[in-house]
Amino acid sequence: MQSNIDLLTKLFEANRNEANAGPMEKYMKDHFPFLGIKKPDRSVLEKQFFHETGLLKEPFNQQFIRDLWAKDEREYQYTGLVYMEKSLKKLEKRDLPFMEELIQTKSWWDTVDAISPKPVGEIAKRFPDVVAETIDSWATHDYLWLRRAALLFQLKYKENTNEELLYQYIRLNADSKEFFIQKAIGWTLREYSKTNPDSVKKFIEATKLAPLSVREGSKYLA
Repeated sequence: MQSNIDLLTKLFEANRNEANAGPMEKYMKDHFPFLGIKKPDRSVLEKQFFHETGLLKEPFNQQFIRDLWAKDEREYQYTGLVYMEKSLKKLEKRDLPFMEELIQTKSWWDTVDAISPKPVGEIAKRFPDVVAETIDSWATHDYLWLRRAALLFQLKYKENTNEELLYQYIRLNADSKEFFIQKAIGWTLREYSKTNPDSVKKFIEATKLAPLSVREGSKYLA
């Protein structure tokens, strides 16, 4: 596995761009260093990497992602997200604790917002018992990124959304002063309003929510 990491590192280092790195770091509030490889260029390199290694033809590999998460520059974590998205059908129930680990490691909205509705959402859709077993506890967790993940895991469920659960999680977090929680509430309501606008409108009218959540959640409502 280390040879795969070495190959990716070699590809990325050969394309390091210090002029891009500064603005990218600033956009992410200087939480992480960057190589300065923008997404279109990174996608080309990732395509080459996956073709040369054949990783996508192999079983889902948690250690590969852990090794990427251990790297300093943020682009390596982004490649981990791409690998997970391309491996969604390989995920099993046993992978949920690993997703919880990733959500709590080098946490910021860019990784959490990809892990929550994609890998976590896929696992919960195919193994719904994990909701009561695990995700319910996230909704009231002390760690705000797990709470955000609980709010967002149904983001792309559309007509398959468990509306009662969605609204339950929102009510549990409605009094939060955290920007990222208020924003997540608004985001998930806005997304669900594309499927059931009447329900979302009634919920917003009947529930005391932060102004930010109301504003974001009402964007598509007449």
